[in-house]
Amino acid sequence: MSETFESPLPAAVDELWEDRASLSPDDAEARGVIVGAVDMLDTGKARVAFVDPASGDVVVDERAKRAILLSFRVLGMVKSEVGDFHHNDRIPLKTTLDGVRVVPGAIARWGAYLAPGVVLMPSYTNIGAYVDSGTMVDTWATVGSCAQIGRNVHLSGGVGIGGVLEPPNAVPVIIEDDALIGSRSMIVEGARVGQGSVIGAGTILSASMPVIDVETGEEISRGRVPDWCVAVGGTRAKEFPGGSFGLPCVLVLKRLEPGQRHDKAELNDVLRQHGVNA
Repeated sequence: MSETFESPLPAAVDELWEDRASLSPDDAEARGVIVGAVDMLDTGKARVAFVDPASGDVVVDERAKRAILLSFRVLGMVKSEVGDFHHNDRIPLKTTLDGVRVVPGAIARWGAYLAPGVVLMPSYTNIGAYVDSGTMVDTWATVGSCAQIGRNVHLSGGVGIGGVLEPPNAVPVIIEDDALIGSRSMIVEGARVGQGSVIGAGTILSASMPVIDVETGEEISRGRVPDWCVAVGGTRAKEFPGGSFGLPCVLVLKRLEPGQRHDKAELNDVLRQHGVNA
């Protein structure tokens, strides 16, 4: 946790964490503390992680992660029904949906924050996630636990944003403002997509995956696509005792002008040159 960051959640969460092995749904006082903490995540008064505007680094609120993990200890199993669908779980569905469009078939769990202006097509948003205003979570997309999604992001159909809940200090997946994630892409293990970037369909990005600039052949980073660029999945050759094999990577095809709006036709032209689509 950053030395200058102070969690808005009560310090009692940390005390309960140290005694977590002894907690159970019978601990009413502990349950009250944890429910109050997760309620703050649910309403956006606290969040699991954010990008520090001064340094550009991701700051993780470990206390928020601990509150989520403790909720599984202090909440009992509850049966519920939604029409013909029967559920048996510790975590209820989200009910604070002011200004959010939730299409039938969409599921969001309590403890996930959805800002006004978010659109959920039939999809799944897990506890601890933060989805900012103007973002669309398209059909069959998944926003994993604690993932942080910026403003005006489009998560296209079938996108998988991985969850990162344990350990508490682990950095979750970060998708910054104005990004477009192409259909069936998978962004996992705390990987990060920069502001305004476009990820081509079917791209897989993990925290350890090389991101390579095709113009220079240089490795830009591991697991982070820079701001304002077009990137797709690719492979690079590596020699092994058994021969030369292609290992997965992400290729940066083009740099966009900062603030450039996404022109779908223009982007598809760029991607189709390389045999992919947005």
